[in-house]
Amino acid sequence: MRSCKSGLRRVGPDHYQPDYAALRSAGAAGQRATLGRFTGAAMASSNTGKLAVLIDADNAQASTIQELLAEVSRYGTASVKRAYGDWTTPNLKGWKDVLHKLAIQPVQQFSYTTGKNATDSSLIIDAMDLLHSGDLDGFCLVSSDSDFTRLATRIREAGLLVYGFGEKKTPPPFVAACDKFIYTEILKPQEAPSAQEGQSIAALEPMLRAAIDASAREDGWSALSGVGSMILKNNPSFDSRNYGFSKLGELVRRQTYLEVKEVPASEGSGNVHLFVRPKPA
Repeated sequence: MRSCKSGLRRVGPDHYQPDYAALRSAGAAGQRATLGRFTGAAMASSNTGKLAVLIDADNAQASTIQELLAEVSRYGTASVKRAYGDWTTPNLKGWKDVLHKLAIQPVQQFSYTTGKNATDSSLIIDAMDLLHSGDLDGFCLVSSDSDFTRLATRIREAGLLVYGFGEKKTPPPFVAACDKFIYTEILKPQEAPSAQEGQSIAALEPMLRAAIDASAREDGWSALSGVGSMILKNNPSFDSRNYGFSKLGELVRRQTYLEVKEVPASEGSGNVHLFVRPKPA
């Protein structure tokens, strides 16, 4: 976390808070100016944050890493890319070409004792060193192992974002500990689930209705972006691709119990904002 010259403190790629120490030393005019900048910064959206991608090679698949890094680029820039494992063992030989091709730094960690995962400890220690360096905006933890649950919560306590990546067998506590969790099965186009093969459609309706109700305006309409944000707060693993749709807009349009309307972003603009609400009973 760093203080900005503008009097704002950055706590994530798109998340800012006022630097209250700076505010106390500023006059009334300076306080108003800083809080005005805070409003604008909080509304801004970008994917230029610096991210550390830390891969537990023992619990991740080399075959999906290229698609995974493409997914990471949607949230920020992978400034640090490291993969942890005992590279002397034959079960990690499939990683060799991937590491060189994608410029991922391999971190060697010998297994000193049977039954103890030294790789996890090495990754966690490096993550804490990176966290305290103050040079990053978030972390991408790549593993299907629940041992990283406490690491994810600790990073979030420091105000940084945590993106988790793992298979659908990943234990729920690790999924819930992340700001967003992406199942690696959906990253390969040929493996994208259909609406019937994806997550339970039955569980989708109450999730959508609750998010729409929580973000609704006085007229009952909810901005689709707000609905998506509200869902992620309570369900970090939510992704429209889990249900066979590439975009959230496509998903809500297919729900017969919802109404969707388009509102031009500005007069004469071809861009539109989507709003959604439940159909009247």
